[in-house]
Amino acid sequence: MGMTRGRRRGRRPAGAVLRRAAWLAAGAAVLSAGVAAAQGYDPMRPPQQQVPGAAAPETAPEVDPELGGLPVGPGAEDTFYLCSACHSISLVTQQRLTDERWDYLWTWMIEEQGMPEQDAETRETILDYLKTHFSAER
Repeated sequence: MGMTRGRRRGRRPAGAVLRRAAWLAAGAAVLSAGVAAAQGYDPMRPPQQQVPGAAAPETAPEVDPELGGLPVGPGAEDTFYLCSACHSISLVTQQRLTDERWDYLWTWMIEEQGMPEQDAETRETILDYLKTHFSAER
């Protein structure tokens, strides 16, 4: 009376328990990766090598919220207004290009994307700013 075939109520087959444990472990790994990302870890960024005897990295630079959060410095305003005329300033701030690549990108935007040509002084100011704050070489 009352006996049924198959598994008992409340019990799982061993395979189901193992699968559930694997899913829980995978979820824990994803969560720990999220915590690491929130703490500044980026697995896609090349490791920063500390040169023996070099000064410790500086704290984050002061940013100007009125200029889309760009670091304060000579060229910030020119950079903000020129770049944000066509795209989000976050497209600029997420870049880590070599100095040579910034030069190439400037020419490419003029020739292929229709960015207006700038006078030599403005070009130098903006490229110096980009290379100072968003270079892969610093």
